[in-house]
Amino acid sequence: MAGQLTQRGALSILLFFTPAVTSTWYAGSGYYPDESYNEVYAEEVPQAPALDYRVPRWCYTLNIQDGEATCYSPRGGNYHSTLGTRCELSCDRGFRLIGRRSVQCLPNRRWSGTAYCRQVRCHALPFITSGTYTCTNGVLLDSRCDYSCSSGYHLEGDHSRICMEDGRWSGGEPVCVDIDPPKIRCPHSREKMAEPEKLTARVYWDPPLVKDSADGTITRVTVRGPEPGSHFPEGEHVIRYTAYDRAYNRASCKFIVKVQVRRCPTLKPPQHGYLTCTSAGDNYGATCEYHCDGGYERQGTPSRVCQSSRQWSGSPPICAPMKINVNVNSAAGLLDQFFEKQRLLIISAPDPSNRYYKMQISMLQQSTCGLDLRHVTIIELVGQTPQEVGRIREQQLSANIIEELRQFQRLTPSYFNMVLIDKQGIDRERYMEPVTPEEIFTFIDDYLLSNQELTQRREQRDICE
Repeated sequence: MAGQLTQRGALSILLFFTPAVTSTWYAGSGYYPDESYNEVYAEEVPQAPALDYRVPRWCYTLNIQDGEATCYSPRGGNYHSTLGTRCELSCDRGFRLIGRRSVQCLPNRRWSGTAYCRQVRCHALPFITSGTYTCTNGVLLDSRCDYSCSSGYHLEGDHSRICMEDGRWSGGEPVCVDIDPPKIRCPHSREKMAEPEKLTARVYWDPPLVKDSADGTITRVTVRGPEPGSHFPEGEHVIRYTAYDRAYNRASCKFIVKVQVRRCPTLKPPQHGYLTCTSAGDNYGATCEYHCDGGYERQGTPSRVCQSSRQWSGSPPICAPMKINVNVNSAAGLLDQFFEKQRLLIISAPDPSNRYYKMQISMLQQSTCGLDLRHVTIIELVGQTPQEVGRIREQQLSANIIEELRQFQRLTPSYFNMVLIDKQGIDRERYMEPVTPEEIFTFIDDYLLSNQELTQRREQRDICE
């Protein structure tokens, strides 16, 4: 049985070769010409070396660096490289065989092939975006490379890869993904009082503090709610900010803006009167003005203001029946008492039996509510000198006042005529025949009412029905 031999050591490729023949000869003849002589000699054909399986070192010793050769010799294990020896070549772990795996010692004293062991190396791993890796033994076999990501990023995929015997890395290349939302901090919640005479407050604040935990880039910040410097009405308002980074991660924060309105107790309108107020009517800075119905006049403070202490200034006035002083020296003194308080409807007739006069007085007596609602006082001037009679309600006017009123308002005692005077004492409409109260009311409502009176008129539309 053939012997087995295992040889280890430095890689050496041993070639056995014979000297080349330099002489010129003619194949097949057995002769060659001698240039020195014109004679021809016979040449002995060299004999091939005799094959001897007993020679211990027929081929040179085969050594494989970082590997081994396992040999099988016909002469047994003590013969390392005898003729016919066959060797199986292999490499240590971590090395790869380059060349033939099996060689044989040939008769020409050469091995039938060559091989060597090359250290196994994996290719260098590329760096990953926003991350890195560390390896235990570079790119050599069994080297383990562990991946990690920069702050704010998360590793997706294989966390480590190992250099394998086939020169490839295990697993696949991971990626670093930004999954962490930005960090955002909103301003503190705040509370503010509404400004005087307003139900709103202007509120300012600094923008939120925003920072991205990955690459530090914030692409967009949105706000849901009013912007800084806006006017906020009374109540609580939620302001929400949202920040986005490059990876579309988002984070939100919110704070509350609370606006309070200082309010005074609700005022009650005076008896036989009403109130007109600015703003909401009970908030800090609001002013409420007192007004009296027709036939009444205000006694006391005309208006009151809601103060920061939540209390009203002054004290409430009252609406007392209007007192007309007819014992004046002139018509101007009489009319001054109605200035900005009452409208006047002055009726002049030649005598009490005048048909137009009687008809007009009859219609007006049935509409006293509408006249009072529109602040209209009736002055009657009836008759001619020296029988003229003048009155305001039940109060009588002197003949001198009657005469001055007619002259001042250009009213004739000869026939029925009538004039409507506004609160500023201006002649607004004249009538030469009786008119219905509705016509008078329509004219007043359309042309003479102030905005406050118009509002009050709408609120009391059905009061006389």
